Amino acid sequence: MNLGVYIQVPFCQTKCTYCNFHTGVVSRDRYQPYASAICREIEQEARNLEVWEGGVLTPPLATNDPGALAPEVNTSVDTVYFGGGTPSLLAPDSLAQTLHALRSRYEFVAPEIILEADDASRIVILSEQRERRTSLSRPEITLEADPETITPEKAASWLAAGFNRISLGVQSFNDRELQATGRMHRRAGIAPATEILRAAGIDNIGMDLIIGLPYQSSESWEQSVSELLALRSEHISIYMLEVDEGSHLGKESLAGGTRYSAAAIPRDDAQAEFYESACARLAAAGYDHYEISNWALPGRRSRHNLKYWQREPYLGFGAGAHSFDGRTRWANVHDSARYVAMIEQRISPREQVEPITPEQSLEEEFFLGLRQLDGIDLARIERDYASPSTNGARARFAAIRRQIESLRAQGLLELQGSHLRLAPNRLTVSSSILAELLT
Repeated sequence: MNLGVYIQVPFCQTKCTYCNFHTGVVSRDRYQPYASAICREIEQEARNLEVWEGGVLTPPLATNDPGALAPEVNTSVDTVYFGGGTPSLLAPDSLAQTLHALRSRYEFVAPEIILEADDASRIVILSEQRERRTSLSRPEITLEADPETITPEKAASWLAAGFNRISLGVQSFNDRELQATGRMHRRAGIAPATEILRAAGIDNIGMDLIIGLPYQSSESWEQSVSELLALRSEHISIYMLEVDEGSHLGKESLAGGTRYSAAAIPRDDAQAEFYESACARLAAAGYDHYEISNWALPGRRSRHNLKYWQREPYLGFGAGAHSFDGRTRWANVHDSARYVAMIEQRISPREQVEPITPEQSLEEEFFLGLRQLDGIDLARIERDYASPSTNGARARFAAIRRQIESLRAQGLLELQGSHLRLAPNRLTVSSSILAELLT
């Protein structure tokens, strides 16, 4: 498998009330030292990799557990994703410098296209090949950007550096909702930002919306969806608001308070209706609903994010970035200043290293795989976990199979042959279904 690379840029112009990420507002003077630190980490990581034979990489953190199921990983990269935070705040030269550092250490290649065994998947993939041959002949290199940070000069520089996909943080087309959550942009700036990207030659744009923002109503939601569809972005993500103690808004809502407009969050049943309405409207507009929160025009699925859901290997660089080699997950320190200091002192920034047991791998197959609307192949999973060294996973698989039958009887899961997926009319309760499946 080819590697995906994730670059974390934890800087923002302001902290959104709903944000539970490790991001912050810092002086612009810290941007360039941080970008330089990432380049040094890329160089250090490449040097730390153990010698590989025949192009097959043995990651330095691989566990010796014979039951750990790791795919063969090579050093070719076919997706790069700059996320955050707001990566578009970095100077174009800094972004170009980071891509150059990656290219000097890894081979950039076109994504591999593998035909699945079932006819439905084969038809989808062949259709993608026909309609988007150009996008499939190059690595997918994504930059997250906020509308207010986009200028013609930046867009041209991004394209020249190699970025061919922009993920635009829209969140809402309603100014009251945007203002209440601390967003910097306003509705009037979204379409012009999109036009700038198109004029620069960027032909792959993703946009996202959030369901559950304060003051969101049925009318404002439908208007946001209408304006989103009018812009015809190649990819659309729709997320449900996360209410947890990791954000100002979530913490206030859980406490029953009114700060941050917490009392104006729409009811759960209203949010479910918003989601179902969006599903219907996006399908009618020709978007493929391929993951619980993601839609794409033909050939425009996020190939980088698919690596996460399909448990493919990826390397993360930057403060708080995560990595996965098939056997082990690890993460860097979250504090950006500490991260830069450690890199300058040639100290590894890793602070969390977790070998993945066969049982954990199996549960991830279901938890991540069933987020995809195509579902998962139970026969393939059973084969992968059939070795004597995975006895624990085999027993766990048997228990999950019993849960599958129970959830099927309730109409929550569908099984066609060996192919399992969430019932399409039960996606709004997917978290509950997955939790029950894996209890």
